[in-house]
Amino acid sequence: EAQLVESGGGLVQAGGSLRLSCTVSGLSLDDYIIGWFRQAPGKEREGVSCISSKEGRIVHADSVQGRFTISADNAENTVYLQMNSLKPEDTAVYYCAADDTWPPSLESRFYNTWGQGTQVTVSS
Repeated sequence: EAQLVESGGGLVQAGGSLRLSCTVSGLSLDDYIIGWFRQAPGKEREGVSCISSKEGRIVHADSVQGRFTISADNAENTVYLQMNSLKPEDTAVYYCAADDTWPPSLESRFYNTWGQGTQVTVSS
């Protein structure tokens, strides 16, 4: 059974950085696109970034372009989301998820396996 576990969330001041990790078991990063999503209170879930490590394709949402970087370590079966220049509006629960369709997309409807989420809070 596939399982995704997020870690690395926390409280940070505006302008600071955090690195989130998504550790995957039961599936290969070569066969799946891994995406990061976030959901703030009262808002819809939003796609942030996704990566196909096999094809080297990356997609970022406009809201995080230039600030967030996604990467994959296939040996560790882990996908990272490096978040720099954080803003209060980045505050949300961040989820990683797996998608076995193509092409890479930030639409949550394509993702069928989800982690439990990790809280990121950015103070002003």
